[in-house]
Amino acid sequence: MLYDLSVPQFQKMLHNLSRLLDKAEKNAEVRKFDPEALLQSRLAPDQFNLMRQVQIACDTAKLGVSRLTGKDAPVHEDSEKTLPQLKARIESVIGYLNSFSAKDFEGAEGRKVSQPRWEGKFLLGTEFLLQHAIPNFYFHTTTAYAILRHNGVEIGKKDYLGEMPFKK
Repeated sequence: MLYDLSVPQFQKMLHNLSRLLDKAEKNAEVRKFDPEALLQSRLAPDQFNLMRQVQIACDTAKLGVSRLTGKDAPVHEDSEKTLPQLKARIESVIGYLNSFSAKDFEGAEGRKVSQPRWEGKFLLGTEFLLQHAIPNFYFHTTTAYAILRHNGVEIGKKDYLGEMPFKK
């Protein structure tokens, strides 16, 4: 169950985020400004910029799955400076997520998950995924979307949600 709630959803939304960045780049070309300027944009002075929002969304996906399964996550140095570099990071995380199966999550429900800033406190796997990883991931992907939208990139809810598995 934790696999189904995490890996496929993180992958889908990271693909959608990459497509949003594609639209941002095209929008900048049409409006004739440097697309890298968007990477420093933010919604509020005390909020992370677009670059950091995407980095954290990637980190939340990879580290969330890593902490649930005990498998090492790839290290990213947060050194991206361009949209292509940021998209490469997204692709790297999607590739990492592709390496997992439901079997990797056996026993994850009861695994103790902690982080340094939690000062010795922990959550059990299901609590961690549902109470921390998923909400944090969507917070940062939504904020990235909002920054792009605020800066005039022509995107909407369908771009954010992406393909749906509709049935006939």
